[in-house]
Amino acid sequence: MKNYYELVDANKFKSNLVIVGFIAFITVSAYFIGSALGYGLDFVGFALIFSGLASFASYYYSDRIVLSLSSAKPAKRSEHFDYYTVTENLSLVAHIPLPALYVIEDTALNAFATGRDPKHAALVATTGILAKLNRTELEGVIGHELSHVKNYDIRLMGIVTILIGVVTLLADYLLRFSFYGGRRRDRDDAGQLQAVFILIGLVLALLSPLIAQLIQLAISRRREFLADASSATLTKYPEGLASALEKLAADKEPLEAANKATAHLYIVNPLKNRHDAVGWFAGLFNTHPPVAERIKALRS
Repeated sequence: MKNYYELVDANKFKSNLVIVGFIAFITVSAYFIGSALGYGLDFVGFALIFSGLASFASYYYSDRIVLSLSSAKPAKRSEHFDYYTVTENLSLVAHIPLPALYVIEDTALNAFATGRDPKHAALVATTGILAKLNRTELEGVIGHELSHVKNYDIRLMGIVTILIGVVTLLADYLLRFSFYGGRRRDRDDAGQLQAVFILIGLVLALLSPLIAQLIQLAISRRREFLADASSATLTKYPEGLASALEKLAADKEPLEAANKATAHLYIVNPLKNRHDAVGWFAGLFNTHPPVAERIKALRS
């Protein structure tokens, strides 16, 4: 089993690996698509610039993008006193700077952390979870999220959120563009090239959301158990988080601000109460371990 320092180094390495893999994916896709359309290496150069800018943005601005997507607003100490004081106390115990605190105006019970490192982190909680949990339960939840910050989980999850979203949007763009065509070599092979381009666009558009969910599944489940254990270490009271998870599991309110791209960030699956296609897909590839298993682990 890895110690804390090995875990942090592994998360940093995986973050860099995700960025390199994203750039490689875009470059290879651009080469084959550009060749099919009769474009030269300038098309690949454009793809490299695009993927580089997207990677840069995902590293430095993923927290701002996620906060904006989630409709999060800065918390006020006067209004959210327990939220502030609990986070201040546990940040001291964890030996990390106090993260920026945000709230989402929603009665659903949920929370998440985002950012690129402990010095540039933010915690987000719904007004519902702040109103319905007692202080001990809130300590368990905040301890869980601070563990994601301290373990550098937030960097990896934030980068994955943005880059996979970019890949999905790009695939959709390629699919739409394929029906209008591009530069063709000659009239004889125009139909064949168009068919190849449409096929590539279809494959990318269909597989990107699936790949996104599988990657989020792979990086999220184990980290949730680890953050639960780390929270118990910080608070010295596992029952606080176990009790909070019971309330979160019993909550039937759908979180309107959540979507497939950000769902894996939350402490519990925010899409579990949605009955549309998004909710069905999230249930099929759930990035969260069963809450009952997490509660059992905490109480044992």
